[in-house]
Amino acid sequence: MLTTTVCAALSAAGLAVAFLTAFRRRFAAALRIAAFSLVPVGLAMSGLIGLGGRIGTAVGSWAADLVLKPTVWAGFAVLAVAFVLYVVGRVAGRHSRRKAREAPRGAATPPGRAVASGTASAPALGSAAAATPAGPERKPSAGKQGQASGGDADDFSDIEAILKKHGI
Repeated sequence: MLTTTVCAALSAAGLAVAFLTAFRRRFAAALRIAAFSLVPVGLAMSGLIGLGGRIGTAVGSWAADLVLKPTVWAGFAVLAVAFVLYVVGRVAGRHSRRKAREAPRGAATPPGRAVASGTASAPALGSAAAATPAGPERKPSAGKQGQASGGDADDFSDIEAILKKHGI
């Protein structure tokens, strides 16, 4: 009885950790954790944990229980579900790692982060700077050629506008 209670508590704790892992959007790892957390309760239900020191006499009674008790069959079903969850978690983990490796480095940006591009939006630069196009293909106008020694000063003015907007 104590063995079953301990196994159920271990499984409940493991399933809680698997839920928290899935909440963090690590689904492959959550499946593997859930698989490992189902093993203790599956072993307890099937009667494989409680054999302990009485192996000689217990094997005969366990074999009879295997045929007559549906709890033993349910324990083997829980172990089978744990195995399937583990295999699916491994396959999903390999698939996500392979997908991350094949993705180009420029496309793999964390969520919520923008990729730096040649042009900036109007709110980022302000209304005066947004009227002129930005980027490497931009050519200085006739009035600005005398002011700047090259295209580098224009690029730095865009960067300065962005930094000033953010208070840096």
